[in-house]
Amino acid sequence: MKASRHAWLSLVVVLALVLVAAPARAADVDGKWTGAIDTPMGAINLFFTFKADGPALSGSMTGMDGAELPIKNGKIDGNRISFVVSLDFGGTMFDLNYTGVVSKDSVEMSSDFMGMPFMFTLKKSQ
Repeated sequence: MKASRHAWLSLVVVLALVLVAAPARAADVDGKWTGAIDTPMGAINLFFTFKADGPALSGSMTGMDGAELPIKNGKIDGNRISFVVSLDFGGTMFDLNYTGVVSKDSVEMSSDFMGMPFMFTLKKSQ
Protein backbone atom coordinates (compact mmCIF):
# COMPACT_ATOMS: atom_id res chain seq x y z
CA MET A 1 0.00 0.00 0.00
CA LYS A 2 2.86 2.39 0.88
CA ALA A 3 4.59 1.71 -2.47
CA SER A 4 1.38 2.45 -4.36
CA ARG A 5 0.83 5.71 -2.46
CA HIS A 6 4.47 6.67 -3.03
CA ALA A 7 4.07 6.02 -6.79
CA TRP A 8 0.94 8.21 -6.95
CA LEU A 9 2.62 10.98 -4.98
CA SER A 10 5.63 10.86 -7.31
CA LEU A 11 3.32 11.03 -10.35
CA VAL A 12 1.45 14.03 -8.92
CA VAL A 13 4.73 15.85 -8.19
CA VAL A 14 6.06 15.18 -11.70
CA LEU A 15 2.81 16.38 -13.32
CA ALA A 16 2.81 19.53 -11.18
CA LEU A 17 6.40 20.29 -12.21
CA VAL A 18 5.58 19.78 -15.88
CA LEU A 19 2.61 22.14 -15.68
CA VAL A 20 4.59 24.81 -13.85
CA ALA A 21 7.54 24.54 -16.21
CA ALA A 22 5.43 24.60 -19.41
CA PRO A 23 5.57 28.02 -21.05
CA ALA A 24 2.34 29.90 -21.62
CA ARG A 25 1.01 29.30 -25.11
CA ALA A 26 1.82 32.29 -27.25
CA ALA A 27 -0.91 33.94 -29.27
CA ASP A 28 -1.06 33.11 -32.98
CA VAL A 29 -0.27 36.58 -34.27
CA ASP A 30 1.76 35.74 -37.41
CA GLY A 31 0.48 37.28 -40.62
CA LYS A 32 -1.09 40.42 -42.02
CA TRP A 33 -3.67 42.42 -40.06
CA THR A 34 -5.84 45.40 -41.03
CA GLY A 35 -7.96 47.91 -39.15
CA ALA A 36 -8.95 51.56 -39.02
CA ILE A 37 -8.98 54.45 -36.58
CA ASP A 38 -11.96 56.81 -36.76
CA THR A 39 -10.93 60.47 -36.63
CA PRO A 40 -12.85 63.74 -37.13
CA MET A 41 -11.16 63.90 -40.56
CA GLY A 42 -12.34 60.37 -41.48
CA ALA A 43 -11.09 56.84 -41.00
CA ILE A 44 -7.35 56.12 -41.17
CA ASN A 45 -6.65 52.61 -42.46
CA LEU A 46 -3.94 50.66 -40.67
CA PHE A 47 -1.91 47.70 -41.92
CA PHE A 48 0.37 45.57 -39.76
CA THR A 49 2.52 42.51 -40.43
CA PHE A 50 3.48 40.47 -37.37
CA LYS A 51 5.97 37.62 -36.91
CA ALA A 52 6.35 35.81 -33.59
CA ASP A 53 9.64 34.25 -32.53
CA GLY A 54 9.11 32.87 -29.03
CA PRO A 55 8.48 35.88 -26.77
CA ALA A 56 9.76 38.34 -29.43
CA LEU A 57 7.50 40.11 -31.92
CA SER A 58 8.79 41.64 -35.14
CA GLY A 59 7.12 43.05 -38.21
CA SER A 60 6.01 46.37 -39.60
CA MET A 61 3.23 48.92 -39.84
CA THR A 62 2.39 50.56 -43.15
CA GLY A 63 2.28 54.32 -42.67
CA MET A 64 -0.20 56.74 -44.22
CA ASP A 65 2.33 57.45 -46.98
CA GLY A 66 2.59 53.72 -47.82
CA ALA A 67 6.05 53.32 -46.27
CA GLU A 68 6.66 50.30 -44.05
CA LEU A 69 7.74 51.27 -40.55
CA PRO A 70 9.53 48.59 -38.51
CA ILE A 71 8.15 47.41 -35.19
CA LYS A 72 10.64 47.89 -32.34
CA ASN A 73 10.81 46.29 -28.89
CA GLY A 74 8.07 43.80 -29.80
CA LYS A 75 7.04 41.40 -27.04
CA ILE A 76 4.56 38.56 -26.69
CA ASP A 77 3.25 37.45 -23.30
CA GLY A 78 0.54 34.82 -23.69
CA ASN A 79 -2.21 36.52 -25.70
CA ARG A 80 -0.82 40.03 -25.09
CA ILE A 81 1.48 41.87 -27.48
CA SER A 82 3.32 45.17 -27.21
CA PHE A 83 5.61 47.11 -29.52
CA VAL A 84 6.80 50.57 -30.54
CA VAL A 85 6.61 52.29 -33.94
CA SER A 86 8.59 55.48 -34.58
CA LEU A 87 6.87 58.09 -36.76
CA ASP A 88 8.40 61.17 -38.39
CA PHE A 89 6.11 64.23 -38.32
CA GLY A 90 7.89 66.96 -40.25
CA GLY A 91 11.30 66.08 -38.87
CA THR A 92 10.07 65.43 -35.33
CA MET A 93 10.19 61.79 -34.26
CA PHE A 94 7.38 60.31 -32.15
CA ASP A 95 7.34 56.85 -30.61
CA LEU A 96 3.90 55.28 -30.49
CA ASN A 97 3.60 52.50 -27.91
CA TYR A 98 1.04 49.90 -28.89
CA THR A 99 -0.49 47.15 -26.75
CA GLY A 100 -2.93 44.50 -27.88
CA VAL A 101 -4.86 41.41 -26.88
CA VAL A 102 -4.89 38.70 -29.53
CA SER A 103 -7.85 36.39 -30.12
CA LYS A 104 -8.39 33.87 -32.91
CA ASP A 105 -8.94 36.35 -35.76
CA SER A 106 -8.71 39.81 -34.18
CA VAL A 107 -6.44 41.96 -32.05
CA GLU A 108 -7.87 44.61 -29.72
CA MET A 109 -5.24 47.37 -29.89
CA SER A 110 -4.66 50.53 -27.88
CA SER A 111 -2.16 53.36 -28.05
CA ASP A 112 -1.73 56.97 -27.05
CA PHE A 113 -0.85 59.96 -29.22
CA MET A 114 0.23 63.07 -27.32
CA GLY A 115 -1.95 62.23 -24.32
CA MET A 116 -4.96 61.17 -26.39
CA PRO A 117 -5.64 57.44 -26.05
CA PHE A 118 -7.18 55.58 -28.95
CA MET A 119 -8.36 52.03 -29.49
CA PHE A 120 -9.01 50.00 -32.61
CA THR A 121 -9.51 46.43 -33.74
CA LEU A 122 -7.32 44.61 -36.22
CA LYS A 123 -8.70 41.72 -38.27
CA LYS A 124 -6.58 39.00 -39.84
CA SER A 125 -6.19 39.58 -43.60
CA GLN A 126 -6.85 36.83 -46.10
